[in-house]
Amino acid sequence: MTDQFLIERPTFDPATGQARFSYALGGLHFVETLDMPAGADSAAATSPNFLKLLDLTGFVLGVSYFKLKAPFEIAAPEIALSEAERAFAIDVYENGLGEFYARNDLPRFGKLTINAPVDPVERLPALDLPDRTLLPIGGGKDSLVSVDLLSHTGVSFTPFAVNPKGPILTSVETIGTPPVYVTRTLDAEMIRLGSQPGYYNGHVPSTAINSMIAALCSLLFGYNQIVLSNERSASEGNVEFDGRETNHQYSKSLGFELLIADVLANATGGALKYFSLLRPYSEARIASLFTHEDKFDHVFSSCNRNFRLTGNDGPLWCGECPKCHFVFLIFAPFMAKDRLLSIFGKDLLHNPANEASFRELAGLAGQKPWECVGEILEAAACLYTLTRHADWHQAAVVRAIKADLLAQYGEPKLQAAMAECLTDSHDHHIPPALAAKVAAYAV
Repeated sequence: MTDQFLIERPTFDPATGQARFSYALGGLHFVETLDMPAGADSAAATSPNFLKLLDLTGFVLGVSYFKLKAPFEIAAPEIALSEAERAFAIDVYENGLGEFYARNDLPRFGKLTINAPVDPVERLPALDLPDRTLLPIGGGKDSLVSVDLLSHTGVSFTPFAVNPKGPILTSVETIGTPPVYVTRTLDAEMIRLGSQPGYYNGHVPSTAINSMIAALCSLLFGYNQIVLSNERSASEGNVEFDGRETNHQYSKSLGFELLIADVLANATGGALKYFSLLRPYSEARIASLFTHEDKFDHVFSSCNRNFRLTGNDGPLWCGECPKCHFVFLIFAPFMAKDRLLSIFGKDLLHNPANEASFRELAGLAGQKPWECVGEILEAAACLYTLTRHADWHQAAVVRAIKADLLAQYGEPKLQAAMAECLTDSHDHHIPPALAAKVAAYAV
């Protein structure tokens, strides 16, 4: 018999600032906690809007426990869902876990059911939230470009992070604005079982998780918009599986952004806005914008080794993973070579051992890595630019790849792709007034 995944109704104690989320899977029981900072609005903590968001957060956090067995049935007998909220939850458990299903060969698309009461109320009454911005900081280049854009367009903001460590802490320290930090404590038994035979493990939609936690903080501490730093490249998937495109970065995609923005708006009567400030930009365009400011050069990192549960005692950049290679690649056309080498500590394009990784990034071999990297054609276009760049055309990897790159794509396509990377898209969800200010600055 297939196990049922049970989501119990979460609780929040305004006195301690702790939210508790309880789950059951077969005979297993799990409890996860979120510890919020002091100073929450006690009235907000008991509002129907906050309680609705707390229930929805329980669904989203649940993916970490659900994936141990990945059953077909999700039950939440104490949590009423509107039609839109049910569709949102299914999306999180289907597309949000798409990579997990693909890598574990688990067909689940269109097969999951959610048994929960029906909430006839589609939209709650409006809240009165202050005109303030919560800005999630991930420790990488993207959120720091958002810092620069908001600062230069006169939008004040508060940095936000869940379980901050390493580059997040150093980035926020350099920003110099007091942050909102939340401590998320996963159930230790879930972590242990994830490495045991008979249980599944894999990628979860962390941006969706952190976004829901940010939404809780927005109500508790008074913010009317959450500004993400997800680029347009995040909407490109990795592979086809079970009749659907799967995307490592699904919860960073425009499609998910629009879905969660609607859910948050309905829960707050339209008071809470959610959008990505970098949605018009490619990764390459973001890299070019990063070069405008150098104060973050030695405090940020996109290397996943810095964000492991066990921590990282090594350098900010390992120089060996696809993430390091991609970020180095998109900076190279726009940043002075000595500055780039000072950031990474080594020349990743001059090491022949890295050739296979750069080939995958550019679509010359294998598949797009299961990492937060940009579009394949974007990587190919950046490599092509380097074949004509005085500082990089003699680099070992560039020389080794050049002929195959030109043979597969041709110069006209690569030139057009680079031009497109540097052209801003109009397909975004940024409020028009802010979009105009940012576009005027980001030239």
